Amino acid sequence: MKLGGYRHKEAWVDLTSGTVEYRAPKEEDLVKYVGARGLGVKYLFDHQIYKVDPLSPENMLCVMTGPLTGTRINMSGRLCTVTRSPLTGTVTDSHMGGWTAARLKWAGFDNLIFTGKSDKPVYLYVEDGKAELRDASHLWGMGTRATIKYMRDKYGKDVSVMTIGPAGENQVLFAGFINEDDRAAGRGGTGAVAGSKNLKAIVIRASQKGNMPEPARPDEYPEAIKAGLKALMEGALTAPKKGGLSVYGTNVLMNIINEVGALPSKNSQETYFPTADEISGETVRNELLVSDPTCHACPVACKIEVEVKEGPYKTRVESFEYESAWALGPNCGTSNKEAVAYLIDLCNEYGMDTIELGNTLSMAMEAYEKGLHQEPIPWGDVDTMIALTEKIARREGFGDILANGTARAAKHFGDPDIAMVVKNQAIPAYDPRGIQGIGLGYATSNRGACHLRGYTVASEIVGIPEPTDRLKPEGKGELLKIFQDLHAFSDSLDLCKFSSFSENADLYAKQYTAVVGIDLTGEDIMKIGERIYNLERYFNNLAGFGYEDDLLPKRFLQEPAGGNSKGSVSHLDVMLNEYYQVRGWEKGVVTKAKLQELGINEAVGA
Repeated sequence: MKLGGYRHKEAWVDLTSGTVEYRAPKEEDLVKYVGARGLGVKYLFDHQIYKVDPLSPENMLCVMTGPLTGTRINMSGRLCTVTRSPLTGTVTDSHMGGWTAARLKWAGFDNLIFTGKSDKPVYLYVEDGKAELRDASHLWGMGTRATIKYMRDKYGKDVSVMTIGPAGENQVLFAGFINEDDRAAGRGGTGAVAGSKNLKAIVIRASQKGNMPEPARPDEYPEAIKAGLKALMEGALTAPKKGGLSVYGTNVLMNIINEVGALPSKNSQETYFPTADEISGETVRNELLVSDPTCHACPVACKIEVEVKEGPYKTRVESFEYESAWALGPNCGTSNKEAVAYLIDLCNEYGMDTIELGNTLSMAMEAYEKGLHQEPIPWGDVDTMIALTEKIARREGFGDILANGTARAAKHFGDPDIAMVVKNQAIPAYDPRGIQGIGLGYATSNRGACHLRGYTVASEIVGIPEPTDRLKPEGKGELLKIFQDLHAFSDSLDLCKFSSFSENADLYAKQYTAVVGIDLTGEDIMKIGERIYNLERYFNNLAGFGYEDDLLPKRFLQEPAGGNSKGSVSHLDVMLNEYYQVRGWEKGVVTKAKLQELGINEAVGA
């Protein structure tokens, strides 16, 4: 039986030779690892990428879709980039929304796999089941917007373009990809890997008409779509034009997280920011919103496009996300929403991760306050932040130090403890002293500090699927494993993370079964997610990571929180012991018994 949803075609692009080979993914791999995130890590594992330098030609860069991509299944508009991260050294996957993923599937491909290094800048042009490398020498040095405009002028408005900017070209360790919808695959330095390979962009020309993947079970397909949509329509956060995400975007969280005393402020020296409301989703909607576009097959429309119409920070950018607003706002001691919008726009133009940039700048501010360097950068000095952002993207002067990320820059300044990082990746916008489970999530995330590997905030703050006490460490190991395994599967479909606010494993199984044609239950879904998460962990183990890397910065363990989490610290040791037991790992290492249980082949020579 041919599995539905897939195109059963990949382009393997050897940048060194300039050749493209077409292959079909193995059905066994699709069944066990689904696609997108899961299949990407399987490819990295099979090619022993855990042994190679992330910025060497030997590293692989995988651009992946899942079996639901490009279909009518709701929230199926995500694209996944997978590689070994130059920032962390771990496996990493970073996802972007918009229409790029759907167009790749409509153009006849499931995945694009890049190896080697071109001797000159190139881009990949994809159309009608063909992929061709073309010269990008004239584009090198361009920002993302100019690159996208050039491609759309050349090939038409019905193309998707995902491109790196100067930050990726200069191998800033937290550079990412940006597409024509200002959607970013931002975390982990995937853009730096592309830059190291002289890969400027991917251009995809395709239309939906006549190109949507066919479901294996057309009789079950409409009901699967309907069931998913019903859940989204009834969700308190996802209901179109009613739910918090739909009305205010992700920045609906600013006031909520600040109120509970878990908003990391001034490089996490504080957990409450008095003027956070000035940069909240509610305020931004009232004062800056100009549009709320959406991604492929998404009724939620969480994107918030804003415009600053006059003054020094005049700009128009999509999207004013919670993580970006926090990282470049309260975390750096400011609630100047106009300046933050301008900074987000700069990050998109240069192709940089807003979360890592905000943390790097806030760390540099604390270092300046402590006299660890002489480059003036006071708290809340947005104009200096803007100037440094430009220097970082081009690796000029002081910016060259900061371009290596928060952890390496803090070490350079002589105080690694002021870097709020896990495995060299900076934390997102939730303080683990006020939300215990998310701290465990940061410590055990397979791609470095991350909320998206296992979003326990859903339970600890929002009460989905059921409420848990945010300040109690007990039970968080089991809770986190559930979220991590569920998200590993949904990231492999590749569905938007926000679907999990309204949908569950049984609904994912129903949609997968209708499209792919394999009967799965919610329990099966969780087992596949567990397999993917363990393979990622095993990859990291082989790359040298163990329990000694499952740490949090001392600040979270020793310095009590303020606000409505006053006096709390992270009880990581309690949670970590429980987590390892639930996972069946020994000191953070995946055991042979666990590999056998999940059907994961041991690495050759391991």
